[in-house]
Amino acid sequence: MKQTTKMSRAVSQLEHIYNALNVDFYNGELPTPIITVQSKPGTYGHCTRGKVWRRKGETAYELNIAAEVLNKPIEETLDTILHEMVHLYCRENEIQETSRGGTYHNKRFKIIAETHGLHCVPCPYGWNTSPTDELVEYALAKGWSEISLGRDGITFTQVAGTTSQGGRRPSSTRKLACPVCGQSVRATKAVNILCGDCLVRMIEV
Repeated sequence: MKQTTKMSRAVSQLEHIYNALNVDFYNGELPTPIITVQSKPGTYGHCTRGKVWRRKGETAYELNIAAEVLNKPIEETLDTILHEMVHLYCRENEIQETSRGGTYHNKRFKIIAETHGLHCVPCPYGWNTSPTDELVEYALAKGWSEISLGRDGITFTQVAGTTSQGGRRPSSTRKLACPVCGQSVRATKAVNILCGDCLVRMIEV
């Protein structure tokens, strides 16, 4: 499976993922934001409170994915986008889902998140979301590859996604790769898989 390693392709892939999630989890009801990739220490992403972008006479929200997230497993990316889509849904429907300057995620956030494909876990700032096996299976069914492009050096501890110490569960998935051609797959349990091209056993990486 090819991996996205150019920023322009990464943004295009994120836009494609957003559009699919919007259809599958929100019946296509959410507006299309401008998706950006940039570092914001302490977060996995953010959604602006207002429509801060202008295009062709129309305005749009910004949905940002932290650059450091892109080289994480694909389910982390899906979880982050869906998390920010909860905020976008609340902006559109005038629902107060956060407090304390947007850092505390309240019970309204939890309810909306869990009715739109996310799993919530308690944390010091209310509720956070955590990747699930269902998101892994969803990505596999869509044929989505890892983005494998990201910046190093930031430890995530707050708001739209945290480390396992801050409330996010470690992923239960495994990544296997062919030792000859490098093709990779993800699985939610221990499996014995042969590469269809090289006919050799894939190994866990």
